[in-house]
Amino acid sequence: MPLQAVVDRPTLAEVLAPKLTAVGRRVSGAGTIVRGVVLGGVGLLFWGFLFAVIFRLLLYFKGAPGIGEVLAAKLLGLILLGFLSILLLSNIITALSAFFLAPDLELLLASPADSFRVYAARLLETLAHSSWMVVLVLIPILVAYGWVYDGGWLYLGVCALALTAFLLLPGVAGAALTLVLVNIFPARRARDLLALIALFGAAALVVLLRFVRPEQLARPEGFRDLVDFVAVLEAPSSVWLPSEWAADAIMAALRAGASDLFPLALLVSTAAAFLVLGAWLHARLYPEGYSRAQEGAELRVGGERRRPRLERALAAAPVTVRSLVAKDIRTFFRDTTQWSQLILLAVLVLVYVYNVKVLPLYTGERVGFFLINVVAFLNLGLAGFVLAAISARFLFPAVSLEGRTLWLLRSSPLDFRSLVWCKYWVGVVPLLVLAFTITLGTNIVLRVGDFMMVLSLVTITVMTFAIASLALGFGALFPRFETENAAEISTGFGGLLFMMTATAYLAAVVVLEAWPVYAFLQGRMRGFPLDGERMFGLAIGFGLALTLSAVAIVLPLRTAVRRVGELD
Repeated sequence: MPLQAVVDRPTLAEVLAPKLTAVGRRVSGAGTIVRGVVLGGVGLLFWGFLFAVIFRLLLYFKGAPGIGEVLAAKLLGLILLGFLSILLLSNIITALSAFFLAPDLELLLASPADSFRVYAARLLETLAHSSWMVVLVLIPILVAYGWVYDGGWLYLGVCALALTAFLLLPGVAGAALTLVLVNIFPARRARDLLALIALFGAAALVVLLRFVRPEQLARPEGFRDLVDFVAVLEAPSSVWLPSEWAADAIMAALRAGASDLFPLALLVSTAAAFLVLGAWLHARLYPEGYSRAQEGAELRVGGERRRPRLERALAAAPVTVRSLVAKDIRTFFRDTTQWSQLILLAVLVLVYVYNVKVLPLYTGERVGFFLINVVAFLNLGLAGFVLAAISARFLFPAVSLEGRTLWLLRSSPLDFRSLVWCKYWVGVVPLLVLAFTITLGTNIVLRVGDFMMVLSLVTITVMTFAIASLALGFGALFPRFETENAAEISTGFGGLLFMMTATAYLAAVVVLEAWPVYAFLQGRMRGFPLDGERMFGLAIGFGLALTLSAVAIVLPLRTAVRRVGELD
């Protein structure tokens, strides 16, 4: 009797069962209710805010007869185009881990599961990890479109089919591109190459969307004639893009009495064809690709040559501090998925400064002076939020990335205070450089006065120390040693709490300094000197902000030291 008749091939549900069981156990762990309430509350607030913004914008478009529907369709196309690029880049990176580097692949490939079920299971895993955030953002946007344009059951069905096909296309394309690259390069080198490709692609997307200047669509009166306006509307679109097919299908379902299902049929049939081609390519190339994935990347000869430079730079520090700092710096630059994100960060900083430059602030001498200083002051909160997001990505995972090596540190005569402080300074120094770059660059572009320049630099410095301390403290309180991917560590409950706390801290500092700064600007604009009352208000506001920052610096660092000493 043939072996195939004796061994039953597992179904797709059975192949996915271990992953689903692991997710179920993680969800049913301790503190799930509290975390669910917090995450649900934050999610509802985010959905409500996004829905309100899109809803008001669509109402404004709907009030413009003749061109309002065109603007709404263009807005949806731009949103889906951005998401399509993000999904493609994310699926490329995620597919490498899911198809080639996952630790459970040896057991899965040794099972009697056929090639298509393995491909379908890993593709679903890739789609789940890469697309969940896009789906959560698209839900309130599509609800707002259906609410404003009276979408019915047909609209809901079209949205479900279009969204499924829209998510499937970049998933299959990303998995296929990863499969081809792994058959050319070893998996570790392919991972580095894919990280660089993804970051350069993301940087190009950011620059493209910035220079397209989509804010022009909200001010059609700024164009010379209708021809220029229509030209801007057609700029970033193409009939070959799946984002345009999805946008056309959704807008067709919203039009009264419309039954144009050709864009939906084109989108669904293309996704189905891609799925078949992806499964065929997987069956042909995956065995060889997985075999090559077991090869390791070669060590670079120049790595050892840089060691003396690093040692000389830290020669004045104690040997313990020198070793810890050198270890963290080398670990960071050996991981391409970490240091390569500095490229995207540099692009975002340039776009950030450019956005400030194009603000229409010079509308008069007095109004211009007041608006410039207000924007420079509010820029502190926005720059602080950027620093918090970067800290969540790079500094929050610092303790978790020690992983299995933490027991070595615990068995050594190392002082845990030195460990925490080394990680703190390794993270806070680059943040200070970035904070000064953003703040100084925007202030120079705005041409602010000496008072606002000094206030901005001092405030952003204190904010940086506090944000770095909060990131390290929350990262020690909520470690995730089970994952080696630094990008996934900050996406849990601890990362959310850190971002909420950091945002609350930034808002408190801005509010405490707002009144004295407003009083100072009012007096300067009207020519009033600084009297005792205004000086007292400045001292109270800045003193309270400094006190709050001191608490935000000291308390999390002490908590981190105590928590690291308690970890097993």
